[in-house]
Amino acid sequence: MTEPVPESVGSIHSLADHRAAKDATTAPATPDPTTVPVPTTATATAPGAAVAVEAVDRPDNPLADWLTVPDAPVLPVWARSRASITANVTALGRLTWWHGRYHGVRTPKYLAKAVLLAARGFYRAVAGLWPTLSAQDHTAAVKALRAQTKVQPGDVDLAVRLQVAHAARTQTRRWRFGTAATAVATAAVGVVLAPPLLQTGIAAAITVPLAYLGRGRETQFLDQGAPPLRVDMSAQQLNDALRAAALLKTSGSKEEKDLPKVSCTMGPVRDGRGWAVIFDMPRGGGKTASDVLAKREVIAQELGVDEIQVIMSRVRAAKGGNAGRVSMWVADDDPYLADPVPSPLATMDRFSIWDAVPFGQDARGNRVSVPVVWQSMFFGGLPRRGKTFTQRLMTAAGLLDPWVRHYVADFKGGQDWMGMRHVAHRLVLGAEDDAIEAFKAMLAELLAEMERRFALFRGLPTSICPEGKLTPQIVEKYLMPFIFLTVDELQEAFLAMDDKDREAVVDDLGRLARRGPAAGFISNYASQRPDAKSVPTKLREIITIRCCTQVTDKTSSDMVLGSGKAAMGADASLLSEEHKGVTVLVTGPASYATVKNDLLTTAEFNALALKGRALREPLGQITGDAAGDVAAVAGRAGVSIAPVLSDVLDVMRHSDRLHSVDLLARLVNSDEERYGDWDLDKLAAELDAAGVKRTTKQINIKGKNLAGYRRADLEAAVPEELLIAARTVEPSPSTRTPA
Repeated sequence: MTEPVPESVGSIHSLADHRAAKDATTAPATPDPTTVPVPTTATATAPGAAVAVEAVDRPDNPLADWLTVPDAPVLPVWARSRASITANVTALGRLTWWHGRYHGVRTPKYLAKAVLLAARGFYRAVAGLWPTLSAQDHTAAVKALRAQTKVQPGDVDLAVRLQVAHAARTQTRRWRFGTAATAVATAAVGVVLAPPLLQTGIAAAITVPLAYLGRGRETQFLDQGAPPLRVDMSAQQLNDALRAAALLKTSGSKEEKDLPKVSCTMGPVRDGRGWAVIFDMPRGGGKTASDVLAKREVIAQELGVDEIQVIMSRVRAAKGGNAGRVSMWVADDDPYLADPVPSPLATMDRFSIWDAVPFGQDARGNRVSVPVVWQSMFFGGLPRRGKTFTQRLMTAAGLLDPWVRHYVADFKGGQDWMGMRHVAHRLVLGAEDDAIEAFKAMLAELLAEMERRFALFRGLPTSICPEGKLTPQIVEKYLMPFIFLTVDELQEAFLAMDDKDREAVVDDLGRLARRGPAAGFISNYASQRPDAKSVPTKLREIITIRCCTQVTDKTSSDMVLGSGKAAMGADASLLSEEHKGVTVLVTGPASYATVKNDLLTTAEFNALALKGRALREPLGQITGDAAGDVAAVAGRAGVSIAPVLSDVLDVMRHSDRLHSVDLLARLVNSDEERYGDWDLDKLAAELDAAGVKRTTKQINIKGKNLAGYRRADLEAAVPEELLIAARTVEPSPSTRTPA
């Protein structure tokens, strides 16, 4: 019988158990497989009472620690899946094959080195055996007796002893040299008479031990299969670097062994072309992982490398980390100076925008892909650092998906986006007044389409539109493609506007970036250094994905990537002039990476535009400006028109008339290689040769009466059937009445 517990003795209660018991009075209890029934005194004395169920990990359970299931994984990471095992075995096979070829080519060198080492080993063997062969153990006695005999030449007994010792030494020498000579002669005869295969085995059996005997302390028989390490790291070096950066306490009164040190949960170990380590900052020092990231430059200096070689990040709780755990990788050299990798998009036949877009690779060579659905993007940085090439990777992915409609505004007006005329529903080129007005009209069209889509979503059942967002079924059933809005050199448009217009355009772009993703709008903006005037903060701060090429300082980097990102390690000012096509990519509040972007040339981008047009034509997705492109219609009809006429119609797409000076400037801006050395006379002569007949040579624009061209005169030089075909534009699929 259980002894009653005195009332004076306190008991331990679990608040969680108390709440569970309280809930059990109002709802049926659900059996829990992790609990064990434990009869108590009350249950033993009260017949019919329910058995109390207590958790194993109660604080008063003495077996709680012993019964706790370890949280450690049963298998290592590489053995937890069939795919991982296959990948590692394949990698081992590739490594073995590479080393086999590497050392196989050097076999003659290794044979020559083995012969030299064997010769040295033979010399050392003879030198080591000579005292034995020459009976040095007898020589000491002979020398001692001879010395005594010279002192006492008349001592007969001493002379006899010398004679006996000398005879014994001579006999021993003869026996030992004879045995050695017999063994060598027998081995030589055996080798000569043996078959070739056995001769090879005997030679190897003799050479290998002799070569081993001939080795030196610094001798390395095989060549180094991997390049020598440029950077070395140890736990002591890491602690010294952190201590120099004032992240670990220092005290002159304490010995080095008593100073606080980091706790390495992994490494330092070799990881690819660098060193990897994961460490925890010591408690009691008041320093966190964020403090370590902020001292990246000092740590790099103490480790003897450039800060671009140091890749650091926090290890979050989802990956077993804490506020003081840091993951660091130190590259042997600059990991971003390698040749760019060609974009896989260039060879694809089709791509789904629902998938993440191939973007590039990080410092360790890992592939980086960026999901763009439900996102908005902003690209910034200095000119001629690959900003436009990077931005075009996103748009190129949309070209290979026929269910993506493109709206493009390039306020630089160059060649970068000219290929989009084959696909773009709306295409704005340049920052002139007519282009600015066309851009405003484009934004108004986009906002109207966004509201129309949301109105449609509200009327759809949840079985079709469960989250009030675009779905693959809605895209094809209601002919409602994704809308990809690409705006390059945004600051040029804002600088060309007055304050009122700029404020209105910023509001429109902000609405599209804020509300548009749910309706299938993907915003893709790019600008140079985004200050408060060129790209206002209220537009930048609502962008979800940021990407920055090289900038001048941390302030400029934070303007593109977000406030405080440089202190976290996402700092584009660390990039140098050699890092073209290298960007710092921020995909979330704490997610960033420095990426070597894939290379997609302008020629490849233009080829993708033509491929995108071919994908859209069978689905009726060539609409808007692309459907009215005269050059494209002429190409389909097999009719050729003069290239200068086609280019002039492109640069005048938003203007009814234009002065010749401005027209030539736009042509040079769009294709400097072709039109860079043209003058007004050559332009007039080429257009005359193309069949352009001007009804008037003088054009009045805003009070300026100068030589120029009217669009009507240019179109008159195009065959009439082509103009009719180009102007017969199919209605936008999204405006058709759903079936």
